[in-house]
Amino acid sequence: MTDAQKRFVDLEKKRKEFLDDFDAALKAVAEETGIGNFFQDESDGVVYKIVVPTGRYVKFDTVGYVRTRRGDEKQGTLSQKEAKENGFDV
Repeated sequence: MTDAQKRFVDLEKKRKEFLDDFDAALKAVAEETGIGNFFQDESDGVVYKIVVPTGRYVKFDTVGYVRTRRGDEKQGTLSQKEAKENGFDV
């Protein structure tokens, strides 16, 4: 693998865990602080307000990825058959 590919794989492995942790932390702050309330980061003064999003524009990434399942996952977004057909040992 190239350096760029290695870096991508390392970050991709951490991505889901980070997003799950972030969502859990946001939910905990929302429960603690309450919707519509504010708090401030004492270290740099940034102020946060907990809100219910009013909606989002649809955004499509110009580059994405799919991958085969990992470890105990039921399935990935790339079939093992397709990976094998392209010369990979899965």
